[in-house]
Amino acid sequence: MTQEMTGKVALVTGAGSGIGKAAALKLAAAGAAVIVSDLNKESAHQVTEEIIKAGGQASAFVGNAASEADVKASVELAVSTYGGLHAAFNNAGVSGVSGSITEITAEEFRRTIEINLFSVFYAMHYEIPEMLKSGGGSIVNTSSILGLVATPFALAYSTSKHGVAGMTKSAALAFAAKGVRVNSIHPGYIETPLLGTLPKEAIDSMVALEPVGRLGTADEVAELVLFLLSDKASYITGSQYAVDGGYLSQ
Repeated sequence: MTQEMTGKVALVTGAGSGIGKAAALKLAAAGAAVIVSDLNKESAHQVTEEIIKAGGQASAFVGNAASEADVKASVELAVSTYGGLHAAFNNAGVSGVSGSITEITAEEFRRTIEINLFSVFYAMHYEIPEMLKSGGGSIVNTSSILGLVATPFALAYSTSKHGVAGMTKSAALAFAAKGVRVNSIHPGYIETPLLGTLPKEAIDSMVALEPVGRLGTADEVAELVLFLLSDKASYITGSQYAVDGGYLSQ
């Protein structure tokens, strides 16, 4: 077991399942004290208990990543409980409504932007000042392969994820000299609980799009997150990392 995060305090949003859960578990195993933030109370507490039973440090936070007040409170919890903030994985998001620009409503579009893009703005707005007080830190924001390319019928999602990619670069440049690194990850089709609601034909079509011939796993993405949040990635900021089985190389 590596301990590269010993002495660090980390905040993970969307930590109740999927990629967020996998990252929270790996951060804790690497020595970090983790704020497990999720909208689902049961999931947040289950992951927190799993970390504690394994000998790690964690506190659950139940809140909405699209709520500025909730995001502020989650950062305050990290500071009041563990004394600071050094790492953040801003991962919460939704697939949003499907459809082209003429097929979706303005309200549907707005809701996807609020959850996927404003959540990252709120997070960094409150995380970065605390990281500066802690002597620096690292942030990873979850974008998507559709934050680098697009499809015809995922307008809202793709727009939000392109926004995350741009916001990441801007924040990285603003705070590079002050010791805060900011990078984005761009997962392809990953096997998470969300896919469990889809029919087999839909899953098969996703697999067919991946050159490696399979879906990715949450653990594979979380390994990259752990690396980027650790001091091993101390010279990396403002970068975009695809975890996509070769999808973007086609």
